[in-house]
Amino acid sequence: MSNIEDIVDSLENKISKVLHKLELLKLANSKLSKELEASKQEIQNQKKLNAQWEEKYEALKVANTILGSDDNKRETKLKINALIREIDYCIAQLSD
Repeated sequence: MSNIEDIVDSLENKISKVLHKLELLKLANSKLSKELEASKQEIQNQKKLNAQWEEKYEALKVANTILGSDDNKRETKLKINALIREIDYCIAQLSD
């Protein structure tokens, strides 16, 4: 009879250890999930910041060309033409 009790005690002990390990893994998983979400948010913020800097860079290139820089004249002309077409479209929409 003692042998069965020892086996049951051993099983209970092992089950207790497994349950404890499970709890630790759940906590670790939860922590990692929070870190993942924070990292995703940081990536989104960095993408927005990058896009803002790219817009500023493009505006600076256009401004430099307008001021007389020969580097980006073609791009600036295309951008100005696109803006003129957009304005013409808006005027046409308002006329209707």
